[in-house]
Amino acid sequence: MSLRHALLAAIHETAATGYELNQRFEERLSHVWSASHQQIYRELARLETQGLLVVEIQPQAGKPDRKRYAITAAGIKALQGWLGAVQARPAVRDPLLLKCFAGDLTPTPALLKELAVHEQTWRREQAIYRQIEARYFSVPPSLSRHYRMQYLALRRGLLDIESWLVWAGEVRAMLEQGDA
Repeated sequence: MSLRHALLAAIHETAATGYELNQRFEERLSHVWSASHQQIYRELARLETQGLLVVEIQPQAGKPDRKRYAITAAGIKALQGWLGAVQARPAVRDPLLLKCFAGDLTPTPALLKELAVHEQTWRREQAIYRQIEARYFSVPPSLSRHYRMQYLALRRGLLDIESWLVWAGEVRAMLEQGDA
């Protein structure tokens, strides 16, 4: 997946300014795709140049003009082409897993320390995802198909984090047992 497809999908939902898209990524897409505001603006310019987005300039008094992006028919076609193609799963390149793989060389205190840092990160992400769930998906069965599918993507993110936390508990227990 590329940022271009994430942006096309986000704009397909509703036209938006670059600022609004950045907020949408932070608030609703963080479990699916992450991007900095610089990356978002660069890709929006490319998508406009390629005719996949159209821009409406909205003048503002005393401020720079706002650019509101909407998907074009060509953009929808490009997004549908990508959606219809089977995508390869992303490659796993996880330093923590590699450290476990060579765990006999990794000092237990160092591994436990790193594990604790990751657990804090996973718990923060879990809290963010739960906030997204409560704010946007409080009653999944009554949601439209569009939002039910988004909810399923969020659920995958939650299950991923939950599995990491369970795994971290197993690692901690084994390391603590091994040192006893």
